[in-house]
Parts: sequence; structure tokens; C-alpha cells
Amino acid sequence: MAKLEKALLAGGCFWGVEELLRKIPGVLSTTVGYTGGQTENPVYPEVKTGTTGHAEAIEIEFDSEILSYELLLEAFFRMHDPTTPNRQGNDIGTQYRSAIFYFNDTQKTTAEKSIQTAQASGRWTRPIATEVTPATKFYSAEDYHQDYLIKNPNGYNCHYWRT
Repeated sequence: MAKLEKALLAGGCFWGVEELLRKIPGVLSTTVGYTGGQTENPVYPEVKTGTTGHAEAIEIEFDSEILSYELLLEAFFRMHDPTTPNRQGNDIGTQYRSAIFYFNDTQKTTAEKSIQTAQASGRWTRPIATEVTPATKFYSAEDYHQDYLIKNPNGYNCHYWRT
């Protein structure tokens, strides 16, 4: 029987992050959306301006019997550059920040430890800038953003697996 857990991560444009996350064994579902800001019921034309305070994020439902939160975060640090504040690839602004939004103290502790582990790995020469912050209300993005790279296989993507 599956042991369902939820994670909320931001690592730049949500299309590429979602595409990589969905392929990890144990990930049951992904929803792209907005979180971490002050605007209620944000929509993409607002979020893309960087004025809402929201980050493009992915809500992940996973089976922790198959995929631990720790391993999910390890994968997260391999799919984006956590050392560039408010930027991933060509995408610049607070809406593209690297962030782990935690739902409980265990997730917070695991996130902080994961940052230390990622920094010590030597993969990154600059300091990791990923925020660790309490989860706030998550707003699902518009339908055309959901599963975007499945619907648009040649769509924009600046995310890939790093060794």
C-alpha cells in the first residue's frame, strides 16, 4: 500500500522541472502552479512580471515507500542550478527562484541537510541559494501549463540531469 506524501519545489520554469520529476519512480502526480507570494489567485500574466512574489513551483505527490523525500531533494538539486538567485537559464526574476517549501519540521530538517549535502558534493562551486521556507497556499497554474512538455515536446526547457 502506498504511503502518500506531498512536496512543493521551485527550480525555475516549472515546465522542465515537472518533466524531469514525473519520470522519477515513486512520483505519482505533479501539478505546476504558483506559491510563496502575496497575490491571491495569481495568473501567469501577473506571475511572469515578478510582482506577485510567487515562484513557479511544482506540487509533487509521491509514494515514500518507493521514493524518500531525501532522494527527491537529491534529484531536485541535480535538475537545476541552485546557486543562481532568481534565475535559471534565460529565465530571470524572483518567480524563477530555487526554493523548497516544507510542510512539516521533518521536511524542513531534511531540506536543510540536503542543501549541506549538495554544497559538500563539489558539484557547485558557488554557494547554494535555495530558500527553505514554510509552504503557503499553492495555486494551480492554468491548464495549458499542466504537462506542457508532453503537449509541446519541443517546447522551451532549460532543465536537464546534471551528473
